[in-house]
Amino acid sequence: MTGREFLELDSPQKRLYLERCKRMEVIQKMLNELPKADQNLCNHGSYFLGANASLCGLAANNFFRNILHVRRASLVSSLPMAVIPFLSTVAVYEVFARKPLFSGELNCEVCAVVRGGLIGAVVGGLYPIFLALPMNASLAARYSSSPLPGKENLLRFWLTTSQPVFRKMSWGVLIQALTGLYLATKHHGIYIKVLQQMNTSRDPEELQA
Repeated sequence: MTGREFLELDSPQKRLYLERCKRMEVIQKMLNELPKADQNLCNHGSYFLGANASLCGLAANNFFRNILHVRRASLVSSLPMAVIPFLSTVAVYEVFARKPLFSGELNCEVCAVVRGGLIGAVVGGLYPIFLALPMNASLAARYSSSPLPGKENLLRFWLTTSQPVFRKMSWGVLIQALTGLYLATKHHGIYIKVLQQMNTSRDPEELQA
């Protein structure tokens, strides 16, 4: 689609875009009329999922440090393991779950709940573990805190090293998956409330004013 086609008054692409923008404005106005508890859950619920991801990152970082006997640079490794999983989880949930839901692009409840669970498990649970592995591996190599194998046994060594961490973190991944499922279910419930308010409104044009 070229810019000229989009700017044409009778362009179907522009009509679709304007209808979507108008629908998002109506949904946002309806959200502002909901109780404060629903508004807070809608606007800040993903922060709870991100906070859990930070805890998973700190826990995985601590497990790897103990296995590799890393005793130095604790702040250097802990700070990114708390911040990066939080920001990543919140951003991914906003882009792939919350925003499509409240823009009207994601109307399937099952799809929304599955997305929330996958984001919680993969981004909020597994990603911090995979992030902690190379960080602590580099620290172990830098401070020679643990003997590292040669290239021929490198893969086997890290698989063996990671197995106990993944076993210990399995409960964290499960909790994150359940948290994502719960959050997506609540967000979909709020979206249904908005749709019901839109359907019972007697003057839809007043909402668009």
